Amino acid sequence: MKLLNKKNILWILAKNLSNLNFALFILFIIILFSMLGSIIEQDQSLRYYQTNYPIITGQLFEFNWQFILHFGFDHLFQTWWFLGILILFCLSLSICTFSIQLPSLKNARRWKFLNVSSNLKNKKVTFFKANTSNSFINIIYELSYHNYYIFNKKSNIYAYKGIIGRIAPIFVHASIIITLFGSTIGGLSGFISQEMIPSNEIFHIKNVFESGFQNKIPFNFIFHIDDFYISYNIDKSIKQFFSQVSILNNQSKTLLTQTISVNSPLIFKGITFYQTDWQINALRIKIGSDFFIQCKLNKIQLNNNAYWICRFPINNNTSIFILVLDLNDNILIYNSLGEIIEKVSINQKLSIDNSFFIITEIMTSTGLQIKVDPGIKIVYLGFGILILSTFMSYASYSQIWINLNINNFELFGSTNRAILKFEEECMTIQNSYLNSMN
Repeated sequence: MKLLNKKNILWILAKNLSNLNFALFILFIIILFSMLGSIIEQDQSLRYYQTNYPIITGQLFEFNWQFILHFGFDHLFQTWWFLGILILFCLSLSICTFSIQLPSLKNARRWKFLNVSSNLKNKKVTFFKANTSNSFINIIYELSYHNYYIFNKKSNIYAYKGIIGRIAPIFVHASIIITLFGSTIGGLSGFISQEMIPSNEIFHIKNVFESGFQNKIPFNFIFHIDDFYISYNIDKSIKQFFSQVSILNNQSKTLLTQTISVNSPLIFKGITFYQTDWQINALRIKIGSDFFIQCKLNKIQLNNNAYWICRFPINNNTSIFILVLDLNDNILIYNSLGEIIEKVSINQKLSIDNSFFIITEIMTSTGLQIKVDPGIKIVYLGFGILILSTFMSYASYSQIWINLNINNFELFGSTNRAILKFEEECMTIQNSYLNSMN
């Protein structure tokens, strides 16, 4: 008895989990929490949440930083309860697939010969014609011409087409499960790092601001920024900026060198480098024959244009201001009165008050976003199957039954979509058959 009760409980539970309304309800909850996770900034510092979500007394519902941290809304997509909801949704789809969709597909492929008119008259489309003198050859030809699979048993014919339309829901379920599985793997095992690296410098992945519990930061590679440059439009606006990135192993052997830009990332062994930002840091200035200094540049805005400027002392009484317009060697020298005294380029020798110096380099940094997502290929696979199954679902699953009685030819039909089109097709089959009989 206990075993029977346990089976009944499991059956009721499985039946409820496979219910379409339950699956839609769980999907609505997932969408709701996903929207909430997009509104609330994820993986920020405690001070950030305390500043933006302060405790305000006297409110009916207190949505503050304590509430956010207590329920894990600061890392919502990695909380146990959100992952539990995803697992429940996948379980619902899986049970629905195995308990409803697969048996339905198996039933759809079964040869269903129905030779009693009362069993057929409840079908969606019914036609009746009296004509009995010939065999099934002509009607079989017409059905075959319209791409039906045909089965004959004694005086009965069963035909169907569009079985792929019955397979589509199974692929939809599978694609959603695959997509969620890939997203979960990416959330648990991936990470995102944001780095600002000076040109011609070596760097490691350090500044990780979003990561899963099982992330694995690659320490067996060394990364080097070989070069950074910007291309400009005719009106001096920025067209595109580029970074040449080299990847080396621990023995300093170059494994890959590639130039990246916005919308053109570098992908190496699951690590993706995106070009996201840049900045101008300083000028490297050579004084005399062998003395170098770095002069920090400050960014300023003039007439909605960005420029970089620094003050460079010549002697105790004289200073000049160096203005960098862009990375195309456009450098202006101003005196203390704001007057242009020289326009120079990189490596051009300059003499002011018997002091000689050369601007040898505009020192820049490139901003890279480094991302590792082990589940991204699984997500792409899931979306690919979903797109394919969407097109498959437009195929109508149509069935036709034909019975030969003593005095009558009876044709019945049923379809799951596009009923009017199916009616026209049945009329065409029937008329073609009748014409062939004359």
